Formats: sequence, C-alpha cells, structure tokens
Amino acid sequence: MNERNSSQGKKRRIPLNTWIILAVVVALILLVLGVIFLLGHPETTATIRDLFIIVLAVESLIILTLLAILVYQLWTLTRMLREEVRPILRTTNETLNTVKGTTEFVSRQVTSPAITAASYAAGARRALQVLIRLAPRRK
Repeated sequence: MNERNSSQGKKRRIPLNTWIILAVVVALILLVLGVIFLLGHPETTATIRDLFIIVLAVESLIILTLLAILVYQLWTLTRMLREEVRPILRTTNETLNTVKGTTEFVSRQVTSPAITAASYAAGARRALQVLIRLAPRRK
C-alpha cells in the first residue's frame, strides 16, 4: 500500500533540455508566423515599426536618466569617502599610536620591574631551599 501511495504522490518530471527545445521551437514558429503576417500587411508593419521606435526612444530616455542618477551616486560616494572616511582613518591611526606608546610605557615602567622582582624572589626561594636541605636534620 505504501508503494502505491508513493507512486501516486510523485509527479513525472520533464527534463530541462526538453523545455528549452520546446521554447526554441515555439519561438521559431511565432517568428515565422509574424514575418508572414507582416509581409502581407505593410500598413500594420509601418505602424508596429513606429511604435517600436517610440518605445526605444522612451527606453533610451529612462536609461539616460538612470545613468545620470548612477553618476551622481558615485560622485556622492567619493565625496563621502574623502570627507568622512579619511578623518576616521586619521583618528584610528592616532589611537593606534597612543596604544603603542602606552604599551611601551607599561612595559618599561611596570612589567620589567615586576619581572626583575619575580626573578629575585625565585632566586631567594631557591637559595632557601638549598640551605634548608644542607642543614642537618634533627630527629
């Protein structure tokens, strides 16, 4: 019963190549029919040609407008980069130099003396350990 339900639920898929071939064949048929119609009706052909010229002119105006908007956006982006990002980078560089100086100061004034004191303490502890081992043990 499960096999029957699963086979009914699955639809047979048509390969993509078949759809592409079908679309090309339909497009060719429409093209041939369109050419035959246009050759038989010259007045309609002239009207369709004029409509296409108008549509292309409007499309060209739209593309030109969008291109002008794109150029303006690029101009404002470069201006923003020049006026806003450069100062941010300059401030970041100054902060980095400050952090570098602080790190060097802490290293010289705090870390080095602490390491020296820790090494003296370790040496003293080891010396005491050696002296305690050498001393005679009482029972």
